[in-house]
Amino acid sequence: MSKYEHIQEAAYKANLELPKLDLVILTFGNVSQADHDLGVFAIKPSGVPYKELSPSKMVIVDFEGTVVKGKLRPSSDSKTHALLYKTWEKTGGIAHTHSAYATAWAQSQRDIPIYGTTHADHTTHDIPCAPPMEDYRIEGDYEYQTGLQIIDCLREKNISYEHLEMILVGNHAPFTWGIDAQKAVHNSAVLEYLAKMAFITEQVKPFAPRLKESLIQKHFQRKHGPDAYYGQ
Repeated sequence: MSKYEHIQEAAYKANLELPKLDLVILTFGNVSQADHDLGVFAIKPSGVPYKELSPSKMVIVDFEGTVVKGKLRPSSDSKTHALLYKTWEKTGGIAHTHSAYATAWAQSQRDIPIYGTTHADHTTHDIPCAPPMEDYRIEGDYEYQTGLQIIDCLREKNISYEHLEMILVGNHAPFTWGIDAQKAVHNSAVLEYLAKMAFITEQVKPFAPRLKESLIQKHFQRKHGPDAYYGQ
């Protein structure tokens, strides 16, 4: 049994969830699963249809972005994943999609406002949109620079990656993360739903008011606070 088999299996299963949840079409998107003790992650191979994937086709990449094992090229976003894993030691899974509503907000270069309690059930923050990449970064190591875009945006907004597990990259698309690949995919589904509801809200009422702080805290704390009582 390969020492990487466990992360290949986890990455494979998580990638299959993307089309099932209507978060990707064709060969768009990717999910990875990391093992921080080994300093590597397993990620979808580039441009391979989801129906043709298997655990053994998941490519093993280290946190510098170098392929460790695999006959196929890894996702073109591998250096973004690598930098995030190298920087965020408590992140075990990363997902990147081009889901329609979240990507539309990213293309609009807008944060997703916290309009309702469904949003507050998951985070107390607007979903941030990192500014479009500057030319010198585009001309450099583009995928590595995308990772820096994400890290810099959260740092500038004083948001911890542990407290907010999703972001939009301006003019690009969403990235999400979590304790493992399945949680990263879960967060991608949540982000797409929040993006869709925010879009509809603005169609119903342009300049709708942001949810008031007392309701934000109530809904977040009842699910995630020290005295949370949601669920079993």
